[in-house]
Formats: sequence, C-alpha cells, structure tokens
Amino acid sequence: RELFAEYAAELSDPEQRRLYEEEVAALERERGLEVRFIHPAPGYVLRTSQDGARRCYLNVCSNPQVGEPRAQAEPGGQRWALPYSLAPGREELAGGGRRRLIYDVVFHPAALRLAARSPRFRRLLSHTALEAVERHCGVRLDRANASVLRGAKYKGIPQAPVIRAPLPGGPPPPPGDSPLPPFPL
Repeated sequence: RELFAEYAAELSDPEQRRLYEEEVAALERERGLEVRFIHPAPGYVLRTSQDGARRCYLNVCSNPQVGEPRAQAEPGGQRWALPYSLAPGREELAGGGRRRLIYDVVFHPAALRLAARSPRFRRLLSHTALEAVERHCGVRLDRANASVLRGAKYKGIPQAPVIRAPLPGGPPPPPGDSPLPPFPL
C-alpha cells in the first residue's frame, strides 16, 4: 500500500509530470518526431450512451495548440472548419464501483468562446465532437439523447493526449521499435 500511495503521489506531482513530458519529447526527437502534449482545459460535458447500453461522457475541452475554427462563406450561410484533437476513450470508476467511459475532444479556445455565445454554434461543436468519437473510435453513440450536463465542466481525471509530427530535416522515424506506445501522426 505504501508503494502504491507513493506512486500515486508521484503521478500527481506537476514537477514529475513536467519531467516525464520532457523525457518523452527528448526520446521522440531522437527518433525524428516533434511531440506536443495537449493539456485539455475544461469546457462542458456531453452525456450519452455507447452502443445503446453503456453510459459515456464526452468532455468538450480546449487548448490553444489545436487549430482555430475557420468560417468560409457559402451561398445560404457558412461552412466551418473545426480542427480537434481526440484522445482514445478511457474507463474510469465512478461512485458505487460503476465504470464509465470518457472521451476528451479538444478544440481551440475560440471555438468554446463561440459556443458560449451561440446555441447554434454549441450544437455544431457538440455534433462535431460526437461525430469525431464515432468515426475515430469505431463506436455508435446515442445522438438523439445526448445532452449537456449542467454544472459540469469536465468528467474524470484529465489526461494529456500527444500530437506527433515529423521534424523538418530530421531522420525518418524507425518502423515500430519505439519503447513508447504508438500515437497517430
């Protein structure tokens, strides 16, 4: 128990987390990749169900490293480009020992500011988050009954997804010999 408590305290220490991120970035730089950790800032939470059976939550978050939303004028309105970062879903324990599925969909802070001012834009952002989880995680979500959780800005323990990109002029990344789990480019 003491070792586990020590390990948990080490994981929650911001200095240890910063050191870990620096070490991961240095390892990936050696492999020819640039690594950026995307720390999600709370926004709002969508509650829905996955595959008609399991309750799940989508944290709609923000981080300035994600691309800004862009509008393009079209006849009859505008077409929006909403870049996002999506971390793989995770299971966490809720009260009473129940497990809940959580997905973090991270947009630029400007997207959340627009959503706070416009109910139509909030619906667009929520629809984009639901579609992103369905497309990239291969699940079906109950869109008809998806709702915003009042008073909740984030569910679960925040985790920082990683964005990897090849370094300009760096060596090509070696195929599959990393000690780290694979991340999508």
